[in-house]
Amino acid sequence: MEPLLSVQNITKHYTGFALENVSFSLGPKRIMGLIGKNGAGKSTTLKTILNMVSPESGNVTMFQKDFYQHEKECKQHIGVVFGGIDFYPLKKLSTITDVTCRFYENWDQAQYQKYVKFFALDESKKFKELSNGMKVKYLLSLALSHHAELLILDEPTSGLDPVSRDELLHVFRQIVKSESCSILFSTHITSDLDKCADDITYIQNGRVLQSGDKETFLHSFEHLKTPKDSGPLTLEEIMLRTERSKWDDDITA
Repeated sequence: MEPLLSVQNITKHYTGFALENVSFSLGPKRIMGLIGKNGAGKSTTLKTILNMVSPESGNVTMFQKDFYQHEKECKQHIGVVFGGIDFYPLKKLSTITDVTCRFYENWDQAQYQKYVKFFALDESKKFKELSNGMKVKYLLSLALSHHAELLILDEPTSGLDPVSRDELLHVFRQIVKSESCSILFSTHITSDLDKCADDITYIQNGRVLQSGDKETFLHSFEHLKTPKDSGPLTLEEIMLRTERSKWDDDITA
């Protein structure tokens, strides 16, 4: 089956940091977690995929099309949520929706109202009046109301309490099941991915350290286990041990 998203050798250099040959793919009806410590390049990777940051080299194929050549067409079929963005903070949700819907050929008002009801959103409220969790839910409602086939989410659960995070993860699973879309989301909260991810891509210092389905991914880090470990390592343990090993290497270098 053809991947919904294929990222091939994306490279982008900054002063003191670089994405180097970032490559991975995401299939239909899958949830992929993009993990790495803060500053590893997760958000930059997502922005480069979306051409919000222009790559120096590499390709992105989305829906079997060159994204950079067919960006406008492809963006009709994706939904994007970046956490921490307070756009139109003084506008009511109803006003923001009226503006947003004009950009999508397949906008489905009935679908939007379904999610407004499901998420218990009050459209008379201003965006700044929403909690972090409700902001994410509203942005998801917009993203899903044009029948997006791919959701790209940057740290969507960051800053949420455990109950709100668990609720959103349940929503992600339901979306993939009922809406037949795939989700790529970055996070440093690895416990979220233990609950919902099908695939994992681990970025360290701008490079893909490992990428694959969760079972294969976990197995590839078996070498980090110690005699005291009775079961498989969690994603958190894998990240901690991998990053600790790099700290030790950097200190002794």
